[in-house]
Amino acid sequence: MGKTPQDVLDMIKENNVKIVDFRFTDYPGLWQHFSVPAEEVEEDTFEDGLGFDGSSMRGWQSIHESDLLVMPEADTAFVDPFLEIPTLALFCEIQDPITRGQYTRDPRTVARRAEVYLRETGIADEATFGPEAEFFVFDDIRFDQTNNTGYYYVDSVEGRWNTGRDEQPNLGYKPRYKEGYFPVPPTDSLQDIRSEMVLHMINCGIEVEAHHHEVATGGQAEIDFRFAPLLSCADKLILYKYIVKNTARKHGRTATFMPKPLFQDNGTGMHVHQSLWKDGEPLFAGSEYAGLSDMALHYIGGILKHANALLAFVAPTTNSYKRLVPGYEAPVNLAYSKRNRSACVRIPMYSPSPKAKRMEFRCPDPSCNPYLAFAAMLMAGLDGIRNRIDPGEPLDMDLYELEPEDMARVPQTCGSLEEAINALEADHDFLLEGDVFTRDVVDSWIDYKRKNEIDEMRLRPHPYEFALYFDA
Repeated sequence: MGKTPQDVLDMIKENNVKIVDFRFTDYPGLWQHFSVPAEEVEEDTFEDGLGFDGSSMRGWQSIHESDLLVMPEADTAFVDPFLEIPTLALFCEIQDPITRGQYTRDPRTVARRAEVYLRETGIADEATFGPEAEFFVFDDIRFDQTNNTGYYYVDSVEGRWNTGRDEQPNLGYKPRYKEGYFPVPPTDSLQDIRSEMVLHMINCGIEVEAHHHEVATGGQAEIDFRFAPLLSCADKLILYKYIVKNTARKHGRTATFMPKPLFQDNGTGMHVHQSLWKDGEPLFAGSEYAGLSDMALHYIGGILKHANALLAFVAPTTNSYKRLVPGYEAPVNLAYSKRNRSACVRIPMYSPSPKAKRMEFRCPDPSCNPYLAFAAMLMAGLDGIRNRIDPGEPLDMDLYELEPEDMARVPQTCGSLEEAINALEADHDFLLEGDVFTRDVVDSWIDYKRKNEIDEMRLRPHPYEFALYFDA
C-alpha cells in the first residue's frame, strides 16, 4: 500500500512487465480493461489519464459525448497472476476530459464520495465492510435464446442429479441437496481449487480468513476475506471475483456469482458485515441488545427502513429474486436478531470483543456492483443514525416457522426487481446526502434497469437470465 507512480514504474522494471492493464468497473459491476505496452507508461500517465469511448459502456455516455478518461490509482498496482505475458494491472477511476471532474456515474467514485461524506458527518472516520461472497464452480454451462427456442444447462461432477450417470466410473460422493455444508473430500471435490484461489488472493494482497464448500450441491463454495474500509473492500471483492473465475477456467471449469443458477437448492448470497470506527475505536459495541451501542441499533434502523430501496443496488438482477424466497437462508423478513439467519439483519455472536461487534445484512448477493452496494448501505445506516431511527423489537425466533397471521405483521422484502426499482424511485433522498449518489446516478440506474432488464424479461422466457447474469 502507499505506492506512488514512481513505485509502479519500479515494479514494472523489477517484474519485467511487458504490458500494463488499465481496469475499471462498469455500471452493472463488471471489470473492464484495455492495455498498453509498458514503455508507454510514465509518471505523467497518472496525472493525464488515458482516453476511451464512454458510450460503449452500459448506462454511461451518449455517443455525442463519448470521450472519457481513465485515471489509474498507483496504490492499487499488482502483477496479474494469470496472464502468460508479464502484465501489471491498475484499478482506475473515471474523469470527464473537459471539466477534469470525477465522472458521477463511475461506481468507484461513488464509493470514494461515500467515505468522504462519512468523515464530513463527524459520526465516524471509517466504515468497514466484510462480504461473504458465495459462488458455484460448474464443469459445463450452456445456454441459448433464439426467437423459437430457449434453454439453459449447467452440470457438475458434484451434482446430486448425476448419481446415476455413467461416468466410467461414477465414484459417487455427490453432496445431497442442501447438505453441502461442509463435508471433507472426496465429497468436497473443490478443496484444491479453492486453496489455489486463496493463494492467488493472498499474493494479490487480499487477507483471506477461511474457505469451504457451501450448502448447495453442484459445486457451491465460499471464500471469506478480512473486513476492510469501504473502498478498499470493494476493490478486493472485484479482484476476488476475477481470481475465482480465472482459477476455475485454468482447471477447465467455470465459476459464476449468479444468484440462483439451480432450481430447488440454495442460491448464491453475499452476507455483508458492517461496522463504524472512529480514531481506531469501534462504535458498534455497547450495552444494548446483543452488546450493541445505540448507534449500531440506529444504523440497523436505517438499513431496515430503506431495505427495499437498497435492494435495487444490493440484489440488482431479476434472478436475485429467485434467491430471495423463504427457506433457503435468503431472508425476506425485515427484522433483526442475534445469531438468527432467518432475519434480514443478523448480529453475529461469535466473540465478546468490542472490535467484533457488527451487523450483518443478509439480503445482498454478489451480482451487485460492490462500490454502489456498499455506498448505498452506508448511506442508509447513516440516515438511521442521524434520524435516530428505531429498528423496533428484535425477533429471536425462526421466522420461517411463524404462523401466517404472525408473518403478516413482519414487513417483507420486495418480491421482484421491478418492485425494488419502484421502491428506489420512491425512496432515495438518503442517497443524495453529500452528493454521494447524484440524482443523475439514481435516475440513470432506474432507467437502465427498467429498459435493459425488467422490460427485456417481460418479453423473453426464463433462460434469458443466464445470458444476462451468468458472468455477474
